[in-house]
Amino acid sequence: MPKRKSGLNKKPIGIFDSGLGGLTVFKEIRRLLPGEDLIYFGDTARVPYGTKSPETIKKFAVEIADYFRELKVKAVVVACNTVSSLALEEVKKHCGVPVIGVIKPGAIEAASGCVKGKIAVIGTQATISSKSYEKELKSINPSFKIISKPCPLFVPLVEEGWAGKKVSYDVAKEYLSEIKKEAPEALILGCTHYPMLLKEISAVLPGVKIINSAQSVAKFLLDELSLLGCIEKNGKGKDFFYVSDAPEKFSRLACNLLGIRTGKVFLKRF
Repeated sequence: MPKRKSGLNKKPIGIFDSGLGGLTVFKEIRRLLPGEDLIYFGDTARVPYGTKSPETIKKFAVEIADYFRELKVKAVVVACNTVSSLALEEVKKHCGVPVIGVIKPGAIEAASGCVKGKIAVIGTQATISSKSYEKELKSINPSFKIISKPCPLFVPLVEEGWAGKKVSYDVAKEYLSEIKKEAPEALILGCTHYPMLLKEISAVLPGVKIINSAQSVAKFLLDELSLLGCIEKNGKGKDFFYVSDAPEKFSRLACNLLGIRTGKVFLKRF
């Protein structure tokens, strides 16, 4: 592990996802908290999570939570909708520090701008099957009509670097045709990979407000750390990137898709 700053406030923040998708959250956190050291882990050896069983997802999440505990992070951001849907409580138990998922922030953002009460949600099969967004939205307003659709091919399309290509537009058109007929006011991108397919999704659903929860999650984290009085406000934070497989590919796609220059990406296998 590279050297980091020392001191209570200077402990790093851990962020994890099944692969590249959580970098959309990482980018917003880096923008809001420039002084913090950030550790990002992408489980690229086991991506995608959304097609796996709840038991397997919980096992993976606990392994990563235990690893972050070893690294003595001061907070953990679960930048994965599948883990946030199925294993958030397990992560909280194993980390022993504040843990923020992506479901609640995204639901609150979607609900705040909803007038007619019709919201669509897309995500992995596991996230959609969990009904986590539906439950969260209904807790805000029981009269909301929720249209949910799993889009399992979106994650591998992003991980293969095919965002922006014709195949991605074709898949988006196929997946979203039913949602388009429903004419929702808002669409929640229920997977942190999906913002990298924003052009494709927007092309199929013009006029629909697209909810990318990355900004909301970053704000939640800022508020949590402010309450605890442990925000590092001095200097420039360092970034550390870990993956469980193919670090060179991860670094290349992070730069090509999100403009993030990772530098050296470290390998961590479980």
